[in-house]
Parts: sequence; C-alpha cells; structure tokens
Amino acid sequence: MDRAASNFPKLGKGEVPDSDLPKIAYGKGTRLFDTHGKDYIDGSGGPAVYCLGHAHPEVNDAIKRQLDRVAHGYRYNFTSDPLEELTEIVARRCGPGYGQMIFTTGGSEAVESALKVALHYHTANSEPSRRRFIARRRSWHGNTLGALSVSEFKERRDPFEGALIPVSHLSPANVYRPPAGIASGAVAQYCARELEEEILRLGAENVAAFIFEPVVGAAGGVVPAPDGYARLVREICDRHGVLMIADEVMCGAGRCGTWRALTHDGVSPDIMAVAKGLAGGYVPLGATIYHERIAAVLEERAGGPMTGHTFTGHTLACAAGVAVQRIVARDGLVERVNQDGSGLMAQLRERLCGLDALGDVRGRGFFIGLEFVADRTSKRPFASSLGLHQRIRIRSLENGLICYPMGGNVDGVAGDTVIVAPPYNATSSELDEITDKLDRSIRQALADLPVK
Repeated sequence: MDRAASNFPKLGKGEVPDSDLPKIAYGKGTRLFDTHGKDYIDGSGGPAVYCLGHAHPEVNDAIKRQLDRVAHGYRYNFTSDPLEELTEIVARRCGPGYGQMIFTTGGSEAVESALKVALHYHTANSEPSRRRFIARRRSWHGNTLGALSVSEFKERRDPFEGALIPVSHLSPANVYRPPAGIASGAVAQYCARELEEEILRLGAENVAAFIFEPVVGAAGGVVPAPDGYARLVREICDRHGVLMIADEVMCGAGRCGTWRALTHDGVSPDIMAVAKGLAGGYVPLGATIYHERIAAVLEERAGGPMTGHTFTGHTLACAAGVAVQRIVARDGLVERVNQDGSGLMAQLRERLCGLDALGDVRGRGFFIGLEFVADRTSKRPFASSLGLHQRIRIRSLENGLICYPMGGNVDGVAGDTVIVAPPYNATSSELDEITDKLDRSIRQALADLPVK
C-alpha cells in the first residue's frame, strides 16, 4: 500500500471511532483544535450539523441557564417554556398548518417517528391495510431498523438484511446519473411515473407513504431533486391517498437557504423530519413535524400519535434549540445562506475546474456536493479499492480542514463524493480558506493514487 493510504486515520464500518483519529480538545467558531494544538477549519459542519459553529457564547449561556433550573422535565409530567417556545418557533418557520411536532434526540428517531405517525394515521383513518413504504435507492434515512429499512445504503444495510421491513426502492432522482436510457431533462417525469406505477403494483390501499430526501445527503453526495419532481410526487400521493414524508434531517433547518428544504420546490409534505441544524449539535435534538390534517385525525380518533421516548421534548435540548433558532432568525442566517450559497458553489467550481477527475458540482445554499470520476465522458467512477474519498479525508485533516467525504454513491460500492456544508455564519475569509484547503487536499489525494 502506498504512503498516503497507509497513513489513513481509519473509521471502521458504521463510523466506529478508531484510536488513530485525532482527539478533540475544544472548538471556537468555525475552528476545532485537537489535543496536540493542531487547528482545523470546519468546512462541513461535521456531518452538516454545526450551523452556528462551536462554542457560540449565547447558546452556551442558554444551556447553562437551563441546566441551573432543570435539565429534564419528563413529557408525561410537565410541559416547559423551552418546549413551548421551540414548538412556536418551528411552527412559524415551517409555515401554516405545521403546529404539531414530536421532539426527538436525533434524525434517526425523527424519521422513525415519521414512519409511525404515517402508520398510526392510516389506522385511525380506518385504512389499516396501508402498511407499505416506498423510498428511493441511494438515500439515507437513519440507523434505527425502520429508518434503515427505508434507506438504501449498502454498507450500512448489509449486516441487518433479513430483519428489515419490506420496502420498495425506486430509482434515484439524479440528473447527473439518470436512469438508463433516460435523458437528464426527463428524470423528474420518469421517477414520478415510476412511483405511481409502484403504488398501483402494490395496490394503493396497501401503501402508507413515500419518503424521500428533497436534497439527498450522505448516500448521494448532495443531489437536489430535479425541477418539478416534488410537485409531481405531491400530485401522485394525493391522488392515491399516500402520505408524503420529507426527510429534511440533513438538508432542512436552513441548510439549503430556506428553512424547509421543500420550500424551494413549492411543495408541502404531510410529515417531515428535521434534526441536524435544529440545535446545531449543541445538544442532540430532532423533530417529527406533521400537518394539521394528520393531527386532526390522530387527535379525534386516537387521542394523539402513539410514538415518543423517555427523552422526547427534553427540556435542555429544547432550550438549546430555542437559542440556536433565535440567533439564526435574528442574524438573518438562512437568508445569508440563500444569498451566498451560489457564490460558494461558483468559487468551488472555479478553483477545481481544471481537474479532469471532477465530474459534478451541485447543491443548494451551504449544502454542496462534489463528485469525482475516473472518466468524465462516461462518468465511470474510480475503483472503490482506491478509496479516493478516504484519501481526500486524510489529506484534508493533514491540511487542517474538516470536510465530509463519502463513498458508494453510484451503486452502493463505487463512487466518491465530498460534501461541503460550512456553518451558516462562516465569514467570507473562512469560506475562502475552506475552498483553498479543499482544493489542495483534493489535488494531493489524486496525486497519491497509484500509477496504472
């Protein structure tokens, strides 16, 4: 094995930490520092989580104040100011009809609760046969068994096959890699038609919901839905009584330049899951948000949704979420992401334009994906054995940059992407630094590849 590959700090399957990784000491703003004093600029907000960076003094103070009062008032015993305030903030951000939500401790739980809300709704609505879910290939929805079942991420699914619930997986809605024989301009219509055909094949009376990421994150390397796709999906779901679930865990809460990612598409889902940017990683927090038409059936016929956990609506987590969301709103950060995102993407394209290995640059707002190919004409990916995305990761760490490289975006095995998702409040000079260090790291990683 060549020098660069042999020196990788490794992550085991499922992202289990390895002892070769640097050890975090502290963070401040967009920067992180390890125990040896090396500093890193956070070009991806970790896994697209840290929307305000690290150690924001206002968020830290809000958490400390709440901790001095009470950490957790169990949801069946108490409501709380943070819970009520965050509910109001999120409802306002989501728009009319979205006042009902269940707060969780992360994205996987938020998706799991979304699936359960869908199932419970159909039961309460006297359609208990609606039990099947439809999802897409090359999407990631979470680690719990239900969320994993609707996901299609080969490495993360393989150990659990045989225990997952049956789910129909359709073609990815990806204009850069359209289904065989389909022109890029026809992807939206093709994928929408594929959804309707699968609903009819299963029998609409058996289908509970279609779940998708408006902008696919880790499994695809930031793949926005084609223009018009979400509207077609909404029409099909309405026609057949199938619920639309938007997984906005990664792409939502402002990451794409609108608080709801689907706002860009002019579409409202029945149920949505959000998490990462909701509390910015300060305390684990997610939410399942569902429309009042779903809530009305559940409240009238079942007394409410049958889902939740011990830490649902955790008081301290909600206080962190309130602090983060107040700062995001006060400082106009979602609007800033919307305004500056296209400039960041253009900057990345300009710096990397001379690389034959750069296949695609795509995304929305501060959620940008770079895909690398061995041949630009055929879009053939690099062999997975080369581990290009891992090489980029280690070179980035050496250069003092945190980015989010992933593999397997093409077929679950081959394919190399890098996600750029900086904090919403990153300065122009910090965005320049991220671009400079990523450009250098990618070029070094490509130079490290074995010569044929």
